[in-house]
Amino acid sequence: MKYLIINGSPRKKNTWAIVNRIKNNLEGDFDEINLSECDIPICKGCFNCFMNGEEYCPHRDYIKPIVEKLMDCDAIIMTSPVYALNVSALLKNFLDHTAYFYHRPEFFTKKAIVVVSTAGAGHKKVANYLDETLRHWGVNKVYKLSVACGEKDSLETDKIDKTAKKFGLDVKSGKIHSPKWGDIIFFDVWKVMALKDDPIPADKKFWFDTGLVNHDFSPDVKLGFVKKIFSKVMFTFLKRII
Repeated sequence: MKYLIINGSPRKKNTWAIVNRIKNNLEGDFDEINLSECDIPICKGCFNCFMNGEEYCPHRDYIKPIVEKLMDCDAIIMTSPVYALNVSALLKNFLDHTAYFYHRPEFFTKKAIVVVSTAGAGHKKVANYLDETLRHWGVNKVYKLSVACGEKDSLETDKIDKTAKKFGLDVKSGKIHSPKWGDIIFFDVWKVMALKDDPIPADKKFWFDTGLVNHDFSPDVKLGFVKKIFSKVMFTFLKRII
């Protein structure tokens, strides 16, 4: 198994200690992206990635190598400490640069685990935000580890080991989970957007080139009968109102 670590912390202390414990519970190869060492410029909000394609991002030389590693890995380990009740600026900047994945999801066969640590509060909120972001990217299953460093070490250690082992077994199994209802809705939203009379050019190209426009969800993910019907109904409804 190939794991890609995207480390959003500017230092290697509490969050990194959790990552190392997770690694001890996994079998495979690990590649590390420490965003503090990447010197990615601040996202300019130019919308080039959304409208024309990610290759038109003025900072593509910084982002493209990381995205290529995301495409190549089997699973993602994404980390951030809690800063001002949110993710670190390093990670937020990277997520801003890759926000086009909300419109053009890619990672339907990949699993992820998000690691959030705090000396105070906000860790569950931040973990939920990263979970939602990765599911918008298409990630099939996201595990969450939100750790308040002031809690009893024995309890936190047990939680880390248990979640990491569950994550590792899931990645190794190759099982593809059924998507959540909300993930199906957003899939249909962006499919409808690609079929509009005036679609975003990059979105239309992606949805037609990948063939996703012809499916109720990614063909790599099996939908049960009820969720297939739900997707068709949502698509018809959204097509009328968007």
